[in-house]
Amino acid sequence: MKKIAFQILAKVNKFILPRYSKRDITKLSTIDKAIVAYRYWVTIHAIE
Repeated sequence: MKKIAFQILAKVNKFILPRYSKRDITKLSTIDKAIVAYRYWVTIHAIE
């Protein structure tokens, strides 16, 4: 149940949140770094 919830959340994030794959992560603002960390956290829990 938890895995399914994270998979749905990951799909929603894919459409709503911006992508940072082509940007230098060291030059991101604090809010942008928080978004990257949140997307990483959701992705890791969706995979497990």
